[in-house]
Formats: sequence, C-alpha cells, structure tokens
Amino acid sequence: MPKNPLSLRRFPGPVRTLLSCLTAVALALTGIYLVGPWSSGSPVSTGRPRPIGKPVEVPGRTVTVLGAGDILVHPELWDQARRDGRGQLDFAPMLAPARSAVESADLALCHLETPVAPPGGPYIGFPRFSVPREVVQGIKSVGYDGCSTASNHSIDQGYDGVKRTLDALDAAGLGHTGTYRTARDATRPRIYPVDGVRIAHLSYTKSFNGLRPAAGQAWIANLIDTDKIKKDAARARAAGAEIVVVSLHWGTEYEHEPDADQQTWAREVAELRNVDLVFGHHAHVVQPVERIGDKWIVYGMGNQIARHAEPVNANRDGAMVRVTFGPAGVAKRWKVRAVEALPTFVDLNPDIRLIDLERALADPALPPGRRRIYEAAVERIQGNLLTRAAGEAGLVVRGTGG
Repeated sequence: MPKNPLSLRRFPGPVRTLLSCLTAVALALTGIYLVGPWSSGSPVSTGRPRPIGKPVEVPGRTVTVLGAGDILVHPELWDQARRDGRGQLDFAPMLAPARSAVESADLALCHLETPVAPPGGPYIGFPRFSVPREVVQGIKSVGYDGCSTASNHSIDQGYDGVKRTLDALDAAGLGHTGTYRTARDATRPRIYPVDGVRIAHLSYTKSFNGLRPAAGQAWIANLIDTDKIKKDAARARAAGAEIVVVSLHWGTEYEHEPDADQQTWAREVAELRNVDLVFGHHAHVVQPVERIGDKWIVYGMGNQIARHAEPVNANRDGAMVRVTFGPAGVAKRWKVRAVEALPTFVDLNPDIRLIDLERALADPALPPGRRRIYEAAVERIQGNLLTRAAGEAGLVVRGTGG
C-alpha cells in the first residue's frame, strides 16, 4: 500500500528494484561509501541533508513500518473535535499535521488505547474510558493502516466496548490486533500485505487496571506472556508473515526509563526468532530505543495525542518511529536496515494539535517563541530516546540537524 507519491514505492516492484540498483551504482561511482555501525545492513549515510519527512535512502528493495504513541482520548480532545467540527465531532484537524510523516511509511500502525462508545455517547473519561467513535475516522484520515488495541483500558467497557471498537475500525477500513470478538478471531494473526511483503502485527498489554474479562472470555484481549508471544509469532510465520511486529503496552506511567519488567520482557522477546521489532506504549512519556542483539526495542513513544489533567512537557512529547527493512538473504526473512525517530509535540493553544516537529521547524515563518518551544521539545525527546546507546547502534532522530 504505497502512500508517498514521491517515493520509489510508487513504481512496480521490478522497476523499483532496477531504479534502486541504479541509484546504488551511481553512489558508488561518485565515491560515496555507505557506512554505519553494523557489519552488514548498516544505516546509510550519504553526507547529504535528508528531505523533510522522507525515509533515509537504503539501496535495494525495502519496506518501511511506522509506529506511534498512544491515542488517549481525554474529554478535552472530544471538546476540541466538536469545535473543529462546528458541532459535529471531527478529530482529523488535530491529527492532520502528522499526515505527511504517517503517509511516508508503507505500513503505519497506531495504538488506540481507549474503547469507543455507542453512537452519540455517553462519553466517559478516566478511569474507565468510553470515547467518541469518530476518533477512528480521524485515525484513518491521517493515513494509518491499522492499530494495536491491547491496553490497560481494553476492557474498560467490557465485551461491548471491545466489539464496538473493532466494528468502528472495520467500518473505517483499519486493521486491528490485540482485542477480539471471538476465541477463533484471537487465533488468527493480523497480516498486512504491503508492496508484496506480508507483515504481521501482534499486540499485548501488561494489565487491565484490575479488571477481569468475563468468565470464558480470557481470549478477549492479549496479556503479555512470552510463551504466548512465541506461539503467536510462530503462527504468523506459518501463515506467511515475512516480518513480525509486536506492540507491547507496558512500563510505569510517566517514567522515562524502562522498569524491571520491561527490561526482562525486552530481553525475552528479543530472543524470539520469529519477532523482528517491538513498539512500546503506555508510559505517556518518551522512553529509550535499544538494540538487543539484532532486534530493535522501542520502549515507549509517549503520546501521539492526549490532553492529561496536568499537561506538562513530558506528556506532550512523543515520537513516531519509522523502521526500514530489507531482505535478509534468507527466503522470506527481512532485517532492519534503518531506524528513525520523528519527534512530535501536542500543542494546546490556541487549539489542540499534533505537531510534526521536524516539519514545523523547517518553516521559516514559525514565530520565534514557538520555535524555541519546539526546539526544546526535540532536545528532550532526543535525550530520552538515546539513553540506551541507540544512537551508536544507528538510530537517527529527525529534526536535530544530524
């Protein structure tokens, strides 16, 4: 599902491969040496500025996967959506500034943390959310292909809330994984066909905030269990998946460093042969990225969009992480070739808006005061992403001039 009309991905596979090979030859003839910290499959450095919002160039056939932080729909967000919709609920304007970044990926995966309400409500915020279903159309409008739905709020509204949420996602044409309508559905891996590559998405949460599924419905939402993840990933491979992405709702809220459980699970999941990448959620602040062996663990991407009762910089900072895969040289296997973080920030005034910081800072008309705010956000986000040597391992943080 190519989205970026300026990308080589708009061409048919054989043509794109030929053009990529010609590009690689041209780079070699001009004396540009592709280097990086990995002995093979290294991130590419050409010495040229990267175009705003565009993935790093990697020679050969590639596919990009983007993950993003929590979509946590507080009452202030649906109030903003009502203002934007002039009485109706329209979440698209608050998410729209991130559209270019989302659409730059071949597969874009959101994390919808809260269940949706019946049409017209009633709408409920913390602690047991039931939010406007119109948020799903907002997610679709910005370019996402699907969402993980396993979270500590998955069963806030019981089975009915899970079913409503999945029905809304289906109606919008969005994939989903992590919560299920039936036991049979829970055994079927979500696989996206992406430009000739089959990518599986799995989703799990550490808890349900003390709630329990109804009797006989333990399958309704996935809890983190390494043995289950191992079995599910193997099932996805058996169903034809060539890349397996796992979303984990874990960690301690408002803590930037991974807690002990996260670190244990990260090591265990990194050892699973059939898992290629982990996207983390839940903390509502940006946590680091780490390479463990040949696996990339994104511990926490903060909030994609939220408006906490006490909004502070930490819970307004976020990151989308875009990962480029290339063939691993083994049939039906792919390896990570590049990892990029795209810093985001939630503006609250005059309207609630999700800001793509790289794109915003490239605007020469950006007022000086707002530029200082955005530059400080990028600095904070970069600092939190890099505490586990991800920079040395090849992570590129966009919008930092690096």
